[in-house]
Amino acid sequence: MSAVFSHGRLRLYLLKLLAEGPRHGYELIRLLENRFHGLYAPSAGTIYPRLQRMEADGLVSHTASGGRKVYDITDAGRAELVQRAAELETLETDINASLADLSTLADEVEQGVHGSVRDLKKELKEAGRQARSAPTWGWGYPPRPGAAGTTRPAPPPGDVVAELEEKAAQLLAEVRRLARAGRASQETMRATLVVLDGAIDQVRRLLR
Repeated sequence: MSAVFSHGRLRLYLLKLLAEGPRHGYELIRLLENRFHGLYAPSAGTIYPRLQRMEADGLVSHTASGGRKVYDITDAGRAELVQRAAELETLETDINASLADLSTLADEVEQGVHGSVRDLKKELKEAGRQARSAPTWGWGYPPRPGAAGTTRPAPPPGDVVAELEEKAAQLLAEVRRLARAGRASQETMRATLVVLDGAIDQVRRLLR
């Protein structure tokens, strides 16, 4: 989202929001979060310094209300909005496109992890099923007299399998939460997909 607001565009969008009515900083943060459907929320450290610079430039003014600074757009701020009307229209288009891209990418991450977790759970259940149906003599004991082969490893305890499944579910929930938070760039999220694919391959090799 930061790329959408590069080159002074966040200032332009703040002017747009203040042209709709006076706001304090927290309201502006919430309005931006709502605009991006919760996929992006600027920090106070991003908003308040910009408001201070905008006030120093004469674009906004503030009054104190309830211990908070309430900002309002000035005539100079409205004049800048008029002057940059075409840029604001382009910005709105870019925001909509960015939302669509991030939503699609978040779905890709979530679906990819969900499918991988589902496959891993199937493998864990199959390993447990095979362990339960295997002859007792073959697990953790020497082979029968005359039988070829080495000692077979003991089957994983049921509580270990359950814990692995729980960890897989936690991974899915955490990836879903982080992907929907939208604070990472598209490049970072795509890199996350590569990391997750590699981690899942390693887990499969360990389980087989």
